Amino acid sequence: MGKFLPCFKAYDVRGVVPTELNPEIAYRIGRAYAAEVQPKTVCIGYDIRLSGPELAEALSRGLTEGGSDVIDLGMVGTEMVYFATAHYGYDGGVMITASHNPPQYNGMKMVRSESRPISGDTGLFDIERRTAEQDFGPAAGRTGSVRQQDCYDDFVQHLLQFADVANLKPLRVLADVGNGAAGIAMEKLMPHLPLQVEKMLFEPDGTFPHGVPNPILPEARARSEEKLRAGGYDLGVAWDGDYDRCFFLDAEGNFIEGYYIVGVLAQALLTVDPNQTIIYDPRLTWNTLDVVGRLGGRAVVCKSGHAFIKEKMRAEQATYGGEMSAHHYFKGHWYCDSGMIPLMMICDLLSKSGLSLGELVGEMMANYPCSGEINSTVESVPEVLAKVEAAYGAGGAIDKIDGLSIDYADWRFNLRGSNTEPVIRLNVESRGNAQLMQDKTEELLAMIRG
Repeated sequence: MGKFLPCFKAYDVRGVVPTELNPEIAYRIGRAYAAEVQPKTVCIGYDIRLSGPELAEALSRGLTEGGSDVIDLGMVGTEMVYFATAHYGYDGGVMITASHNPPQYNGMKMVRSESRPISGDTGLFDIERRTAEQDFGPAAGRTGSVRQQDCYDDFVQHLLQFADVANLKPLRVLADVGNGAAGIAMEKLMPHLPLQVEKMLFEPDGTFPHGVPNPILPEARARSEEKLRAGGYDLGVAWDGDYDRCFFLDAEGNFIEGYYIVGVLAQALLTVDPNQTIIYDPRLTWNTLDVVGRLGGRAVVCKSGHAFIKEKMRAEQATYGGEMSAHHYFKGHWYCDSGMIPLMMICDLLSKSGLSLGELVGEMMANYPCSGEINSTVESVPEVLAKVEAAYGAGGAIDKIDGLSIDYADWRFNLRGSNTEPVIRLNVESRGNAQLMQDKTEELLAMIRG
């Protein structure tokens, strides 16, 4: 939570419009960004939220009055701002989005040159202080310009590098956009691929008439599951509103936890070249460690969160980083997360292997059954962590790189608090014993919520 303004969080800006974020604050953020980063060129984009265009206009005005030239990308996904910033060599980028938050929210994700993230420990709180105090430094010697740029064609060419397009099979894909921004990108991408895509809720609509696009919620993916169960598809894919996360369902409509997709993508990359480093987060680990170890790669753990993962990937020169929350990061995408590249890679893998998605993940799911992330509202996160550690710590290996992880011979768990609310998140997995995993999950939840 920001020290000066409630809309500033640990990694980005996010708040209710207009009480916590509005055009006046957006203008001041533009001035503060220009003063702090001192960029000559900044690209900006926004997702489908109704407040996006007016916030973009105000942000743009602040940037230009601060002396920066603005490249307006229009309605795009977050990964397109990352792409444009790095691909065209701009000095910075700002995406106006609140990701999967309800419609009354909006926010900003900021990067500097090469799409390096700007988070709390790399300048975001300095931008916050300048925004709050209106400390914009000496007057700029010039007023910047604004120009529009359509980067969709170049973005599509970038995506096509991540699959052997000539050998893709005409897979039948159910694509659920949930009225988010991914539909525009898919419309541009589909003519280049032999996939048979059935479009679901492709129309961008910031009122979210079918609910917030956040497929990690069972109610948000129920329509896809029902349609897939009726038959006729090879797989399903769904995105959140700004499509920096994508989610997969198999041909029978079973939701595939992001944890197993990390294993599948790591396996695909290491099969081609085992001399690669894979970054993973500590919430669910055993399947990833198994895959990377078997194929001769190098696995490096990193605290959850995009800023930490990107920094670790650069430091380790990692090819790929995966979080069980369905954020997938690629060296070939400037170490940033993408919701479109995993679709390209999964379709490539299905085409080459001849296996179904269910077959690709089936063994992983049987070997390492997991609970998925379970949230509990608690009065005190530190007190719950201390209580659980006292009860479970004696017999296991304790790790505190991100919350509390305890590993035993045949099961393990991770418990971590939210950065922004009194919520604690539990993940449990076992070695091939789904009943043990379920029993331990219930046991831990009883203690956490008791």
